Amino acid sequence: MSLARDEPHDMAHEFTHIRTVEFAETDMAGIVHFSNFFRYMEATEHAFFASLGLDLHTEADGRVQGFVRVHASCDYLAPATNRDRIAIHLTVIEKREKSLRYRCEFRLEGDAAVIARGEMQVVHVGKSNGDERMRACNMPAETQRLIEVAPEPRT
Repeated sequence: MSLARDEPHDMAHEFTHIRTVEFAETDMAGIVHFSNFFRYMEATEHAFFASLGLDLHTEADGRVQGFVRVHASCDYLAPATNRDRIAIHLTVIEKREKSLRYRCEFRLEGDAAVIARGEMQVVHVGKSNGDERMRACNMPAETQRLIEVAPEPRT
């Protein structure tokens, strides 16, 4: 499946983000450096939220809130190189009052083979004026309403 741009899906539990690998993201062997897959996951999460009209970080009335990463992992199955177009497919696999967990599958655009598979767990935190540190808190009602967990795949 070839996507020309970011495309939200029918439900707010998945999203596909397309990006082109830049030369600076590759290592001496000419393949994407492993650390960039974490950046790609975070950029996909940001695009997913934006597609829903949501922000990952807000500041209003003296209150700062947003999502922090508490876990991230990635398994690498095949290389990507300079100028490759990568489709990053994000799926929401868990939602709690204060956290979300995503799975990301990476494919070269137009190819069905998965080249990497990652997961990321984020926790919603907030801080009011006078607070010294961020604390876990419930996600905003609009975020809770718009984002849902993907249905289990049928076997």
